[in-house]
Amino acid sequence: MRILVDTCIWSLALRRRRTGTAEKKVIATLVELIGELRVDVIGPIRQEVLSGIRDRRQFDKVKARLRSFPDIELDSGDYELAAEYSNRCRSKGVQGSSTDFLICAVANRRHLAIFTLDRDFARFHKILGISLLEQYHRYS
Repeated sequence: MRILVDTCIWSLALRRRRTGTAEKKVIATLVELIGELRVDVIGPIRQEVLSGIRDRRQFDKVKARLRSFPDIELDSGDYELAAEYSNRCRSKGVQGSSTDFLICAVANRRHLAIFTLDRDFARFHKILGISLLEQYHRYS
């Protein structure tokens, strides 16, 4: 199965210093998935990863590394499903960002699992049935 890698994973791998054992395991999993050619990205994730990088050299370095992964083409159906997911979750008292629901929509429409450490996705999973990379999803 192909994997849609969330912003928090890319940020951990490309922007932050990694010192903990858990962080190293996450990076090792990402490296393994990249080696297996199973990693996907969408433009909004790319934008989130690059946003807020103040140092131009670091920005250029991260941008160059992400260019190895072409964006999945998004279409109107992705945005419409994201809006539907937002409405469905909100009706159950679960909030999320537009980008998070777009990630869920893209993953479901293309049969991708999501690699994330963001606990919100566990809540989305319960309502939407999205696929999460098994060893990393957490239920609240």
